[in-house]
Formats: sequence, C-alpha cells, structure tokens
Amino acid sequence: MEYKDYYKVLGIDKKASPSEIKKAFRALAVKHHPDKNPGNKEAEEKFKLANEANEVLSNPEKRKKYDELGDNWQHYEQSKNQGSGTYSDNAGGRHYYDGGDAFGDFSDFFEQFFSGKANGVKPQNRKGHDYETEMEISLEEAFHGAHRIIPLENEKLRITTKPGAYTDQLLRIKGKGAKGSNEEHRGDLFVRVKVKQHAQFIRKGNDLYTSSTIDLYTAVLGAEIIVAVLSGQVKVIIAGGTQNDKTVRLKGQGMPIYENSISFGDLYIQLKVQIPDRLTDEQRALFEQLKSTI
Repeated sequence: MEYKDYYKVLGIDKKASPSEIKKAFRALAVKHHPDKNPGNKEAEEKFKLANEANEVLSNPEKRKKYDELGDNWQHYEQSKNQGSGTYSDNAGGRHYYDGGDAFGDFSDFFEQFFSGKANGVKPQNRKGHDYETEMEISLEEAFHGAHRIIPLENEKLRITTKPGAYTDQLLRIKGKGAKGSNEEHRGDLFVRVKVKQHAQFIRKGNDLYTSSTIDLYTAVLGAEIIVAVLSGQVKVIIAGGTQNDKTVRLKGQGMPIYENSISFGDLYIQLKVQIPDRLTDEQRALFEQLKSTI
C-alpha cells in the first residue's frame, strides 16, 4: 500500500500553519474542481487527494498521528501484517466546500490508517467530516435578516440568517456534511457569514457609525434634520451652537442584537458643518455686522 505524502500533495512545508494549509487546499480545490474540469479523471483524482490531505492536516489529532507515523509507515505495514497495532479516528475535521459536488471517498491508505481497518478490526462508527462554505450578505440584510440558496451535491439548501448576523458567524446545518460510516453519522455543514462593507455606515459590534453634513445656519441656529438609518428615516434635532465634528447618539438605531429582536445597538452621527465658500456682498456685510456685535 502506497504511503501518501499529504504535505507534498498540498505543496506546503511540514511546519505549515493552519491558515497556510487552508490556503493551499483552496487553491487546489478551485483548480481541480470537477465543475471546472468536466470529464477529466486526472483532475478529479487530484481534487479527491487534495481533499484527503486537507482532511488530515487540518485536523490537529489526525495531523499529529500522521506526523508520528512519518517515515515509519513501512514499519507499521510490517507490524500490521504480523497482527499488532490498530488505529482508529472518529474525529471529523472541517473541509472547505465551494458549492459544487463534494467527494467523501478516500484512498486505501487513509481508510486503513484512520478508519480502524487494520488487522481486520471492524471500524467503529465514524462521523463524516464537516463542510464549510461562505455566505456574503449586505449590511441591510444583516439588519433585516436574509436567505441564500446553496447547492450541495444533489440538493439545494435554503440558508437563513436572523437579524443581527455578523461577520465570521458560523451557521451550523446538522447532517449536511460528508457521509460517515453510515447515514446517521454524516458530518455537518458550517456556513460562515461575511457582511459586506457599507458605503454609509461603519459597524462596530451592535453599534453603527456615520456622518451627516449640516449647513452653517443649522449649526448656529439649530434645526430639525432628517437622517437615513437602516430601518428608514428618523428626525434629529440639532441644537443651536453645534460645533463641527460633534457626535450625536441615537439610542436604539443601531443593529439588532442577535437572537434578541427587541434590543438594538446605537447609532452615532458625526456632524460636519459646511462653511459657505461663496457669499454675496450682502451676506458678507451681514456677517461683518454680526462679527462686530460679538
């Protein structure tokens, strides 16, 4: 049975970090994915092997066991044939899933070393590895809630986010990962939420930050202005004598707090006073008159 050098498969060093492993696997998965190489058996095999290498190296327990094996694989083979040593691993690693078909079958090397098949031992129930994919939503969708349809093998899954969803939040869909030893032991699908940057609002936790321009007269005399928020529009009272860059807090106008539909963060508005740069002679005279009285 051929020893599989998973580090060589992914093209990485044996000291590679988890992020380097993930990056290398994603690049290979995209390059050799069957959707991009229809009918190409060689690409399909490379995709499966990259998946297998990622399954081992992205799982700390499996990677440790694999590294301990190393060049001693031949010795392990000999001892196995002599009736000693069994290996089993029921831990399910997480596998990047890009929305196309996924392959859960592994090589004889993987199955024998990680599934407890050595020496004729009946393998224990083994959970299939998990899939992970990403779901990008807008800030408005994070505010109101959203859904996406994600294709997974032969079915389409409707993934829904609740109001208040946030970047790097993981949604878990049980039993939609790779097949395990049987259907009851399938892995899970994890959907990582990514909230896109917004042109107007900056999000910090459950609070929102924005800016609004007011004219000099509003700043000096005070007035009521209309400000756009994610839920619509609100009236904001500007006090007379407002200084440039003053921040106004609108309580409860931020993001909804996840799984707490009646609670919201706050909205902070930085006021930018616009100084008129084109005055008529009459307006300039009025400013001069005002200046002389202060």
